[in-house]
Amino acid sequence: MGISTVAVFSDADRDALHVRLADEAVRLGPPPASASYLRIDKIIDACRRTGAEAVHPGYGFLSENISFCRELAREEIIFIGPHPHALEVMGDKIASKQVARKAGVSTIEGHAGVITDQDHAVRIAREIGYPVMLKACAGGGGKGMRIAADDQQCREGFERARGEAQAGFGDDRILIEKYIEDPRHIEIQVVADSYGKTIFLGERECSIQRRHQKIIEEAPSPFLDDETRRKMGEQAVALARAVNYVSAGTVEFIVDRDRNFYFLEMNTRLQVEHPVTEMITGLDLVELMIRIAAGASLALSQEQVRLNGWAMETRIYAEDPQRDFLPSGGRLSEYQPPAATRSVRIDDGVYEGAEVPIHYDPMIAKLITHGADRRQAVTRMREALNEYYIRGIRHNVDFLGALLGNSRFQAGEIDTGFIAREFPRGYHPCRDAASDFDTAVVVAAVIHRSYMDRAARISGQLAGHERRVNDDWSVFTRGRSHMVVVRPMSTECGFQVEYNSRIYTVITDWTLGHPLLRGSINNRPVCFQVERHGLWYRLHADGTRFDAMVMTPHAARLYSLMPSRAAMARRPVLQAPMPGLLVKISVCRGQEVKAGDELAVIEAMKMENILRADQDGTVADIKVELGDRVEVDQVILEFTRTKS
Repeated sequence: MGISTVAVFSDADRDALHVRLADEAVRLGPPPASASYLRIDKIIDACRRTGAEAVHPGYGFLSENISFCRELAREEIIFIGPHPHALEVMGDKIASKQVARKAGVSTIEGHAGVITDQDHAVRIAREIGYPVMLKACAGGGGKGMRIAADDQQCREGFERARGEAQAGFGDDRILIEKYIEDPRHIEIQVVADSYGKTIFLGERECSIQRRHQKIIEEAPSPFLDDETRRKMGEQAVALARAVNYVSAGTVEFIVDRDRNFYFLEMNTRLQVEHPVTEMITGLDLVELMIRIAAGASLALSQEQVRLNGWAMETRIYAEDPQRDFLPSGGRLSEYQPPAATRSVRIDDGVYEGAEVPIHYDPMIAKLITHGADRRQAVTRMREALNEYYIRGIRHNVDFLGALLGNSRFQAGEIDTGFIAREFPRGYHPCRDAASDFDTAVVVAAVIHRSYMDRAARISGQLAGHERRVNDDWSVFTRGRSHMVVVRPMSTECGFQVEYNSRIYTVITDWTLGHPLLRGSINNRPVCFQVERHGLWYRLHADGTRFDAMVMTPHAARLYSLMPSRAAMARRPVLQAPMPGLLVKISVCRGQEVKAGDELAVIEAMKMENILRADQDGTVADIKVELGDRVEVDQVILEFTRTKS
């Protein structure tokens, strides 16, 4: 659009991608958001120093802060978003529900006032009836939200939600409402100009969530019919008009099994998942926001809105799915996203060698795919995830692949409890397999044969004494050996593999050491991420991690005779499961604890994470101090076990 840009950054983001891409960049302060991104005075000072005429507030921090909006107005700086009145009313979950009821929007039962303390929270929850949802009055993005099924969970959830709300939004007010079980989370995108025109751009299904944080979004919803879609859109428009809303915004609903829908909240800002709407409408929502803020009118009527095909977004997070999705900061030693095409879009804020800080939300990228229908959008997403190569930090790419390979997901049978129900034991890439096991065995054998062929070519050779590479191999994985025959084909890039009484034709131009093996097996496209660890090969595809060692049949027979390594005794310690700030130590030396007792709280990436005892014992020593920054696996407490 020809507009010069100014980036603001904290010390933790000094080398961030947005800082590198902007025309100018201004430092705000140290890493904590309260000392940088939430400092209204520093952002306004950055505007003054650079001559910035407008501010786009982004997704979080001050994007829905009424004081920020008003301060900008006093400085005659344009806020690229709604007017102060709409921001104030709809940015407050209590006030927004009151306005929604008056506008004829379906709403859910709840308490319309502020909750003062734990006892008050319990009284209100009992009146409404468990289960209930406790949520921050300001903000969003899953922060400051807890579900409570009884008094104890309500008390604890109130404190955790209030702490997160204060840290993330500077507002610790909490409301309580009835929790609808097994709901779908479906939202309507609205856009309005300053001349009274308001339209909606279809819906987005955001039901795949973890800890109330969306991780997969799609448009349209596989659940809605045309009549429900129209009614939800009309109510969203009515709500926006009730507060004279201007700019882009999202009206969120929860939808029950019978397609009854209830107003949840209105996000008076751009949503993280806006690209799926852009992909099916062909519109650029950010450009619309900028033009509307500059005084332009909407050139599009409701009748002219056309939805084309299907779009899907997955959120790539710096977190460890094998450790209950705890945040995982650190340096991206390798970062190779899939290639962008007309059907594949990557919105990321990182680059190879960049540091992912522990201070903010753990999302590092969004991956978006488009297809003629849902099946094609899912297929392209699975292919793109297989090509998303990240090393140096823990991440959720494999988990996303497992979700997309789930049969219920592929059938569109989803709700907000999907992950907890389908992965009740958590996620492990070697257990929750979504890929074809036989294909992985074949690929491991081809990779090993390629390494052996190279070794034969480069080793010293005498005429008549050339090194011969066997065709017969044993692929050892998951406690079993699998006999495989691998023969190079006459074509330079092919192998013929015999395994499990089948013939596999493998075509690939993979080169040794490259992290991605792309090709086809029996004319079916495949892509595996490849790592070599000593004698072992590690393959990743479709949410599965596949570890294999390939040996000659004779070596495999000898290997089967090797004794198993005895398991090490578990150390009686509490270790940090993630990097973060130690904000609470709940015990003291000599204190007896029972399994399930709270031991400490670590704050990481805007979330408070409670560490609990997994067995009875006595605290022998505290190895850290309150306020310390701890690293993964750092010892926090030492115990002596309670004698039986």
